[in-house]
Amino acid sequence: AALPSLLAWLAVLLLGRARPAHACSCSPIHPQQAFCNADVVIRAKAISAKEVDSGNDIYGNPIKRIQYEIKQIKMFKGPDKDIEFIYTAPSTAVCGRLLDTGGKKEYLIAGKSEGNGKMHITLCDLVSTWDSLSPTQKKSLNQRYQMGCECKISRCLSIPCYVSSSDECLWTDWAMEKNNVDGRQAKHYACIKRSDGSCAWYRGMAPPKQEFLDIEDP
Repeated sequence: AALPSLLAWLAVLLLGRARPAHACSCSPIHPQQAFCNADVVIRAKAISAKEVDSGNDIYGNPIKRIQYEIKQIKMFKGPDKDIEFIYTAPSTAVCGRLLDTGGKKEYLIAGKSEGNGKMHITLCDLVSTWDSLSPTQKKSLNQRYQMGCECKISRCLSIPCYVSSSDECLWTDWAMEKNNVDGRQAKHYACIKRSDGSCAWYRGMAPPKQEFLDIEDP
């Protein structure tokens, strides 16, 4: 009788000391939402990478992060000071975002500011190769996305779906293009606040006028 009791006690002890499993899952969002949610949005190249310590976890173990040294090409949103280093978790299992180093591949990177020329990114942040962006997306980074940061973009999971307020744009790529998060609306549209306070999708290469009232090229 003592042996089962001892085994049960050991099981409780081990369960009590077990650490929670790490996992990473992200909800798809329109690139404009990623832009508006970010502290910093830059075009940059990763020059080098190394693993560094970043404090300790609740068990006293060192927290490892990847430190990317980058070359900033352009800042679309963020502080006056150039970003010199980007930090991320060491693997995708814990939401780390891996970048190619060597300075050949250019990225659009959106993330959170850590101050003093540093920022942090996760697997859920917008990180795309510059060449993969559409001309409309590149243009929108300068002004258009910012014009719609007060709007709400809601993901439509299945047709039909409806807006619940006038300041809302329905993102239908997920429903119309078989769960595609990089579809027509993501590539070619921005949700912009109109002069009457409502929001609507806008498509066009030229910056929208301030008195924008109607969607162009639907």
